[in-house]
Amino acid sequence: MSVSQAGGSLSCPGDPGLGELLPWLAGVVVERTAIAGDTVRCWVRSRADGACCPGCGTWSREVHETYGRRLADAGIGGRRLVLHLRSRRLACRNPLCGKRTFAEQPQGLAEPRARKTPGLSRMLLAVAAALGGRPGSRLAREVLAAEVSRHLLIRLVMAVPDPPPGLVRVLGVDDFSLRRGTSYATILVDMEAGVPVDVLPGREAATLAEWLRDHPGTRVICRDRAGAYAEAACAAAPDAVQVADRWHLWHNLCEHVRDAVARHRDCLDGHCSCGGPEDQAGRAGREERERQEAAAALEPAALEAAIRARHAEVARLRDAGLDLPAAAAKLRLSQQVTGQYWRAGSADALLGRRCPAPGLDPWKPWLRARWAAGDTRIRALHAAVTEAGYAGTYETVRRYLTPFRLAAPPAPPAPPAVRQVTSWITRPPGKPGSDQAEALAAVTARCPRLAALRGHVTAFAKILTGREGTGALQAWLATAAGDPALPELASFAHGIRLDYDAVAAGLTLPWNSGLVEGLNTRTKLIKRQMYGRATFATLRKRILTR
Repeated sequence: MSVSQAGGSLSCPGDPGLGELLPWLAGVVVERTAIAGDTVRCWVRSRADGACCPGCGTWSREVHETYGRRLADAGIGGRRLVLHLRSRRLACRNPLCGKRTFAEQPQGLAEPRARKTPGLSRMLLAVAAALGGRPGSRLAREVLAAEVSRHLLIRLVMAVPDPPPGLVRVLGVDDFSLRRGTSYATILVDMEAGVPVDVLPGREAATLAEWLRDHPGTRVICRDRAGAYAEAACAAAPDAVQVADRWHLWHNLCEHVRDAVARHRDCLDGHCSCGGPEDQAGRAGREERERQEAAAALEPAALEAAIRARHAEVARLRDAGLDLPAAAAKLRLSQQVTGQYWRAGSADALLGRRCPAPGLDPWKPWLRARWAAGDTRIRALHAAVTEAGYAGTYETVRRYLTPFRLAAPPAPPAPPAVRQVTSWITRPPGKPGSDQAEALAAVTARCPRLAALRGHVTAFAKILTGREGTGALQAWLATAAGDPALPELASFAHGIRLDYDAVAAGLTLPWNSGLVEGLNTRTKLIKRQMYGRATFATLRKRILTR
């Protein structure tokens, strides 16, 4: 193709090789090209000497008139491309044809009444379906060099006809929120084809039932545990097999497990009250021994040894390069207590602060007992001992009790949270890490009810993942419902019995709602792109055209 350039314009005669580079221009002759700013303009005419009548197919070469058309095309070289097409209106001489004249339409370049080439229209439709109005308009302007408004992109999407659903033998149903807690919609998916077939307003049973009546032939319906969809399927497609999704089954079980763990929250920190009278007596004995050991640790000799050992430990951590907060975290002490050791030159400096306080001697055993029992508020202890008959000052009591705070045992680790224990229980036995497995073993060792809960959950997980059939499910339901110590599992088993056929199908058939959940996630992304700026009809069209 020969190209000559003069004065900012290009003169480019038509050439057959142009059809290889720009196939949509293969049927026209490029007479001249001009570049002005960010726009490339091409003046073209049809290469053929005639055209077929669209009414009767008769070839015609008789020109009735000529006129000009301007078509926007996909950008080239980062510039907008505008085609000025010199089109001809031809006369049809077939007396049996109802058309007297017709306009020629170069194939792949022009369509009746179109102001854009088919290639640009397809490109803009793909952009509009993927991004919507405003984002699609920005992408078309900044990347594709096509200046279009957001309204045009929405019109392109809305002009696409709905794909016919045809016969949907396996249907997936799920809901998503348009506005959380206010309005919802229902997405219907052809599970065999893997595409959405319709989007219904609301999530009521009547809406889905009407769609099922209008589209008969559904044999399997995959749904969650929602009662409205089950009611609609029973009413409009009674012969269809309903399949309860396995993920939703497991999610429902996890919610009941969380409620059971929350009811045994006191068992997580070692104060389990689920045992019988023997366990209660043993717990009381342990608590009494702990109080006695705490009181013995406050004796002068034991107190001095504890302060010296802790000062040496803080000095070791400081020499190792740790700062004060890190050392406090390592020792599980407050920064205030750790700071006193940190700033003291020696343990003797801390021990020298003790006051003999001979007037306090009769009250010292009582103060040590109260401190060992957990009452560590110095001002409250001074008020109590004064009320009991002590006539000394607050400063004397404070100086006596301050070393107790220095020698206080490290804070016990925080008990695991309810959600954390729930995640440990509901994970497969081989999944938790070694630390988590040890923590779960400690929790279940303290509480027999949580140990039983762990066993029930593991058994149900094997049924769910192995799809062992209805026999194993019936046995599990009988065992779970017969455990009076776990009413949460009895409630879960009762819900399964109310929807037993769908649950049994979910544990035996290969169908599930995983594909529906994936498409629903994409649907929520589309919804958030146009949230508050478009109607339900536009949202529905974008979901069906992607």
